Amino acid sequence: MMPPENKPVSELAKENGISEQTLYTWRRNLKSQGVPVPGNGKNAVEWSSADKFGVVLETARMNEAELAEYCRSKGLFVEQVADWREVCLQANAAPGELKREFREQSKSDRKQIKQLQKDLQRKEKALAEAAALIILRKKAQAIWGEPEDD
Repeated sequence: MMPPENKPVSELAKENGISEQTLYTWRRNLKSQGVPVPGNGKNAVEWSSADKFGVVLETARMNEAELAEYCRSKGLFVEQVADWREVCLQANAAPGELKREFREQSKSDRKQIKQLQKDLQRKEKALAEAAALIILRKKAQAIWGEPEDD
């Protein structure tokens, strides 16, 4: 039930001849001790927030080598743990910091949208002009015919 295999409880019960209730009890006991034990067949991306937080707590004091070994044993990537740690740190950021970051991101997004709208208008005008020239050329050919080669 532990990563990296992370098999569902029902599958483990069938394979090992252990009742599902016993496995659920073991899993609940491990979770109460703070050990991340999804045991639901999901990969690490689909883990619950509590399980991810448990991994962050478990790995908080590990150096790079210990973290790499831990990740190998759990079927995780070091980058995933780093991302989860960053999310945990941001969860307790001051509201003012979050608002400032949001305003800065929003401002840059508005600039980009404005630039893209200008580009789109310019391209639409060019397309309309090209379409008008094609129509005029066809009308001129219909009226005067094909140009003759001398």
